[in-house]
Amino acid sequence: MTLAAKGGRPVRTEPFPKRTPFGEEELKLVTQALQSQNLFSVRGTMVKGLEEEFAAAYGMKKAIASSSGTASLHIAIGALDLEPGDEVILGPITDAGSLIGILYQNAIPIFADIDPQTFNLDPADVQRKITERTRAIMAIYLFGNASGALEVAEVAKKGGIPLVEDASQAHMTRCRGRLLGTLGEIGCFSLQQSKHMTSGDGGVSITNNEALAQRMALFRDKGWDRTTTGTGPRDYLFLAPNYRMTELQGAVALAQLKKVRSVVERRFHLGRYLSDLISEIPGVRTQKVEEGSEHSYWSFALISEKIPVADFAQALKAEGIPAGTGYIGEPIYIRHRALKEKKTYGTSGCPFTCKFASRKYEYRKGDCPNAERVLSQMVTLSINENYGDKDIEDMAAGVNKVARALS
Repeated sequence: MTLAAKGGRPVRTEPFPKRTPFGEEELKLVTQALQSQNLFSVRGTMVKGLEEEFAAAYGMKKAIASSSGTASLHIAIGALDLEPGDEVILGPITDAGSLIGILYQNAIPIFADIDPQTFNLDPADVQRKITERTRAIMAIYLFGNASGALEVAEVAKKGGIPLVEDASQAHMTRCRGRLLGTLGEIGCFSLQQSKHMTSGDGGVSITNNEALAQRMALFRDKGWDRTTTGTGPRDYLFLAPNYRMTELQGAVALAQLKKVRSVVERRFHLGRYLSDLISEIPGVRTQKVEEGSEHSYWSFALISEKIPVADFAQALKAEGIPAGTGYIGEPIYIRHRALKEKKTYGTSGCPFTCKFASRKYEYRKGDCPNAERVLSQMVTLSINENYGDKDIEDMAAGVNKVARALS
């Protein structure tokens, strides 16, 4: 069969279904927020309602809403009240949002390698990277895969180290019956446009620890103790940013929360179906999902072990199958200049060069060889809950055609 890139007939000529996450319930609640004539969450009801219902949905005591997924992680790190020079272990395949809170708190990111099959943190390498300065571990569930989550949580528990879960791509996803985001001290979620539930942007952090919840609530609101408002001068308890969510975001997210599990379950089916259809193609493998773990397929990743990924993706596109390469291209310690070139606070290089750092920190190629290899072989495919089985079958046909033609 001739590839479309070489003049053959494409597998797919129709566009794939667009995602349509918003409906009547979002419109209804947004209208209510606007009609209230108040979009300021401190005096509103939508964000408070979201926090109550989000916590209940996850079986947690407290949820703190914020302005973005990045903010949800920053307030989590801020709540831990780290000292300058403290270390936080995290995975290397991630967005800059996972790093920002660590660096802004003058802590130092330490990267543990991934399991090359699941693409999540390798618990054994997390254990190896723990030092006397380790004060937190951040688990990142890449593309929504829950595999290995409990093992990383156990490493943190045994070491007495707080676990922060970056579940931004893993809403309502379970590992052996337990929801991601509930395994450690704090679970963090993004509500950015592409996520399983979205308010355009926004974030939520959950915890069972009342003291951490109180500090997170203060941290997202400039450290302002509003209980003193009206009784005397304002009281700002510590240095903190403004990450408040608006009532408009809260209204949309409140509606989204009601349907997020159904969205995730639909993606379970689509991702599993695509994995099954391409499982026998030589030289191609998919992200492993361990027994008892769910995968919510924020994105679908396959590994091309023999064919260069640029060629693979270009040929897929010609077949009418949208495809990308490498996700972030290289691990974040290579792609982010704040790490590689110490471009942080002016020319100081802090926190890496300040007097509180316990040693010299350098980030180089080869630090996490599994992550580097996986990214160099990764082809990404987009799926959403509006896809049907026929759409998945066309994607599989495209992958099969390209893999066999180019191998």
